Formats: sequence, C-alpha cells, structure tokens
Amino acid sequence: MSQARTNARKAAVQALYQWQMTGQNLALIEQQFIEEDWLKDAQKSYFNEVFHGVPAHLEEIDHALTEFVDRDVDMIDPVERAILRIGTYELLYRLNMPYKVVLNESINLAKCFGADGSHKYVNGILDKIARQKRVVEIQAKQQAAQ
Repeated sequence: MSQARTNARKAAVQALYQWQMTGQNLALIEQQFIEEDWLKDAQKSYFNEVFHGVPAHLEEIDHALTEFVDRDVDMIDPVERAILRIGTYELLYRLNMPYKVVLNESINLAKCFGADGSHKYVNGILDKIARQKRVVEIQAKQQAAQ
C-alpha cells in the first residue's frame, strides 16, 4: 500500500474526528486541511473519497458496526469511531481493496491515534465485519491456501 494512501487515511481520521465533534460543513473542514497543507504527502483523491464517502454512507456504515460493537456507535471513543467508520467504508465500498489491507491499515491508524489497546478493539470489530461482508474473498483465499 502506498504511503500517500496511508497518509490520506491519517488525514481522513483527523478530518472525520473534527466533523464528528463539531458537525462542521465537510467542505469547510476539507478547505482547512488544504489551506494548512495537511494533505501535502497524501493521495488527495483518496482522502476526498473517504472523507466524503463515510458521511454519505453513514447509515449503512453505522448499521454494519452496530451488529458487532458493545455499545451505541455514538458512545464509541470518537477517534476509534472515525477509524472504524473508515475501515467499514473500505470493507463495504472498496471491494477491490483486500480486506487484510483494510484491517492492517485500520490497526495502524488505531496504534497511531487511538488509546492504548484500541487497535485490538478495532481489529476485532473490523474482522467480524469482514467475515460477514467479504465472505467470497475470504473463502477464495482459504481455498487458494489449500
């Protein structure tokens, strides 16, 4: 996975966190990220896709999360919630991206931004979503390994 895409995810976590906490207009947050050069080393098109894709599909994403989290989605730590929403978005809408890449990137985001041990929580939930939503991909990998 490219570093520019990883950086786009990092910026998206921060932008989604800001959106979740303030309810600010997405375009204003995005403009701030551009003006303050926070996207300098990021794949801007991917940042844009994820940052706008999560709110656009929020109902479906939160519904998928609800099945596997131990509390109301709005009660999850806001940093972890942003990471889980990005990971779930990628699992649901970026089918060309291997689920293991989504999990690894999400775990790394949690290690970077989350509380101690939050990467385990993020991994556990996204792994369950992947097993439900990426059945064909997981079965193909298992058959290829045999």
